[in-house]
Amino acid sequence: MTIEQLVGDALRERGESVAVAESCTGGLVGSRITDVPGASDYFDRSYVTYSYDAKLAELGVPREVVDAEGAVSEPVVEGMARAARDAAGVAWGVGTTGVAGPGGGSDEKPVGTVYVAVAHAAPWGTGDSYCAVERYVLDGDRATVKAKTAERALEDLLAAVEAA
Repeated sequence: MTIEQLVGDALRERGESVAVAESCTGGLVGSRITDVPGASDYFDRSYVTYSYDAKLAELGVPREVVDAEGAVSEPVVEGMARAARDAAGVAWGVGTTGVAGPGGGSDEKPVGTVYVAVAHAAPWGTGDSYCAVERYVLDGDRATVKAKTAERALEDLLAAVEAA
């Protein structure tokens, strides 16, 4: 089975749904999820927020956070995943941001640096909602970095759903 099918089966088994907010992957995570027939059972929506303004307008990521940390950062991707989850009213939110290349890298954030966030909404009042962020440095050209980031996002989502 593909990772997309495994994610779908895990979400369907729990009766839960996911929304995604993507930057460097440009919609690839949502596309892969919807490659599975019946994905409407568990996939709610996708936000492709490539620009700073889109992150602010569509997801409410604070301007101060983007200015201070840059779009490729843990606090920005965390805000993206939480916003996707909460705006859609679903159990799971996934966020991706990164430097796909070939330009745009720095010593601190070289080409291939990506962040993936998975946010979970627990029942109100439990205090168990959370957001986990992972930083990866991936090799390859632009298309490869995007594909690897989408794969990591799906793997991280599956691991979180299975652990919940």
